[in-house]
Amino acid sequence: MKNIDFDWKPLALVPALALLVLPFIGSGSTWVTLTVAGLAMGMIIFIIASGLTLVFGLMDVLNFGHGVFIALGAFVATSVLGAMGDYTASGSLWVNLMAVFPAMLAAMLVAGALGLAFERFIVRPVYGNHLKQILITMGGLIIGEELIKVIWGPLQIPLPLPEGMRGTVLLGDAAVEKYRLLAVVVGVAVFGGLLWTLTRTKIGLLIRAGVQDREMVESLGYRIRTLFIGVFVVGSALAGLGGVMWGLYQQNVVPQMGAQVNVLIFIVLIIGGLGSTTGALVGALLVGLMANYTGFLVPKAALFSNIALMMAILLWRPQGVYALNR
Repeated sequence: MKNIDFDWKPLALVPALALLVLPFIGSGSTWVTLTVAGLAMGMIIFIIASGLTLVFGLMDVLNFGHGVFIALGAFVATSVLGAMGDYTASGSLWVNLMAVFPAMLAAMLVAGALGLAFERFIVRPVYGNHLKQILITMGGLIIGEELIKVIWGPLQIPLPLPEGMRGTVLLGDAAVEKYRLLAVVVGVAVFGGLLWTLTRTKIGLLIRAGVQDREMVESLGYRIRTLFIGVFVVGSALAGLGGVMWGLYQQNVVPQMGAQVNVLIFIVLIIGGLGSTTGALVGALLVGLMANYTGFLVPKAALFSNIALMMAILLWRPQGVYALNR
């Protein structure tokens, strides 16, 4: 699997888009605010999409049930943060993080455990058949949403930001929300961790070798199936983390939130090139920036702006900005 591509053109699309809209916005401070907000939104979308692109790129599994892990992670976070009111009510960011990080960890653990069961009972029987994968994982998504309703109820639940994460910081004359800066940091950490694991560790080497020639790797005594199960669990855990970030971004959670985000995820994966981690990052940043810029400049076009972006990218590179070479 090829995760790092030194083709600079797709990477240049992100600053190019930002600079292209600057004359239309006019105000430099407004442009900075919108750009940081777009990058933060893109990073959250990347965290959510990274799990799915990992599963598809390494396991060739189209998991349309990915949204259930997103929603589950968000709802687990509401329970954990709700039980840590003393920490979330503090005006100190560091005290807030003592509640947010355990919520993220709990969300990842629960989503990863569900991912293990999901792979065993739903995905495993349909390996190698994309059509059956789409149908059965969509069924798993529907069942998962109903189970969430049974546990947490069908109504929207508020997930307010901890006190210390509210408000803005000033970058010159531009006001940037604190939480958006945190989202950028978490997104960069996730991308760096994935890239390092896949390209610099023995596990990453075995996984990539298993994608290229599974029989040869197994003949050397390595259990590729076990590694691939681990990949699915990690992908599910990342979706749970993304669900926490998205829930705090929206400041509320609903059982259908995973299905609602699924559209954005697949737009990102198609733009980036199905299975490419670097491509998913580029696609997510482009989607986040496009959504914020069009929402400010042409609100009526915001609903279909990302579809138009995807069409433009595919006209340029039909397989996505970083096509995965198997």
